[in-house]
Amino acid sequence: MTHQAVNVNDVIDHAKFTPFHFNVVAWCLLIILFDGYDLAINGVVLPLLMDEWGLSAVQAGMLASTALAGMMFGAMIFGSLADKIGRKKVIMICIVLFSGLTAAGGFASNPTEFGILRFLAGLGIGGVMPNLVALTSEYAPLRKRSTLVTTMFSGYAVGGVMAALLGSWFTPNFGWEIMFFIAGIPLLLLPVIWKFLPESLSFIVKAGQQDQARQIVRRLAPEMTVTKETIFQLNKVDVPEAANVVSLFRRGRAVNTILFWIAFFSCLLTMYALSSWLPKLMMAAGYSMDNSLMFMMVMNVGAVVGIVGGGILADRFHLKPVLMCLGIMGAIVMSLMGFQSNQFLLYILVFLAGAASIGSQMLLYSYVAQFYPLAVRSTGIGWASAIGRMGAIVGPILIGALLGMNFPAYFNFIAVGFPVLITALAVAFIMSNDEADKIKTSTHVAVKA
Repeated sequence: MTHQAVNVNDVIDHAKFTPFHFNVVAWCLLIILFDGYDLAINGVVLPLLMDEWGLSAVQAGMLASTALAGMMFGAMIFGSLADKIGRKKVIMICIVLFSGLTAAGGFASNPTEFGILRFLAGLGIGGVMPNLVALTSEYAPLRKRSTLVTTMFSGYAVGGVMAALLGSWFTPNFGWEIMFFIAGIPLLLLPVIWKFLPESLSFIVKAGQQDQARQIVRRLAPEMTVTKETIFQLNKVDVPEAANVVSLFRRGRAVNTILFWIAFFSCLLTMYALSSWLPKLMMAAGYSMDNSLMFMMVMNVGAVVGIVGGGILADRFHLKPVLMCLGIMGAIVMSLMGFQSNQFLLYILVFLAGAASIGSQMLLYSYVAQFYPLAVRSTGIGWASAIGRMGAIVGPILIGALLGMNFPAYFNFIAVGFPVLITALAVAFIMSNDEADKIKTSTHVAVKA
């Protein structure tokens, strides 16, 4: 009996968009929507908790950072674990963590209980993100890869909008606890998600599960003839290697890994500084609280447009130039926000700031997913995300300190925008896979010599 060997990566790259692809993106989008919701409820409930528990602004800020700290560790742990046991299992574990423990936060009776539950929920919030990116990227056809990953990721910004709207509707009558109970909905969906969300096809082939691979390919590429003799294999570059952080610095990847980490750190610093302090920054610039919350909504709408539009542009022109343009635009518009008093123009600038900062972050996830090979993909995304979380923790603290020093409003906005310029510079120096391969080859030759 002769076996027909087929490269599964080629099948995925050249597949037409099918209902199977829609299924993958839709379920990942739903999961990340609640992921974004679970993180955004901090901003909604903290003012209420400050009143109920008598917290200072500093104590409330520390309480908010517990989830961010959990996200940092979750990204490290679950990124590497998924490269060993599979994306799907880790996504299920993370849903239980972020949904179950966020819901449990509604029963917290003091700041200590609340902080512990938020940290543990943060493990799931941070851990699920790299794996949803990896799974969507591994199923997306090459010509639509950035578009599909960023479309999926737009759910994260939509989750933030959902948290703001539900908070304004429900908390006056039901208290802050209702926001956490809503977060438990994905737990009820676990059996359905387990049934309909597929495991990564590349991971299945790597594990030697050929029958399962054939079933998925029949749905992924229905025009392809798949028989019992069809054997799927991976690209030769997808050879087994250890799923740990050391592998990110091997095979000519060291320079790009450092650059990705710098880009993630600086981009997340701006993103979280802006999302945490925008209302306060606008109030310091002379606007009312109601106007300031409206600016927050405009920023999130801009984020959705930036994420989806950036993905479409990236598939046409490549991720690198799009990311560089977004970073430069972000630095410019955020700096101008401090000088602009016309409210309509300010809304436009805030819209563009959301598109640039949050759009850049989601495109960076897509870039990392496309750079690292299968064996270390989740590890690469997870560690970049974890380093970025350090920026997420630093950003709100840094801007809070600047606000306390009573600098002019324009100085604060320039400080918020400057890190995305660093993101653009870091991206400018990232090498393509071909350039990284040349370094790997020349290093290998030098070692042999």
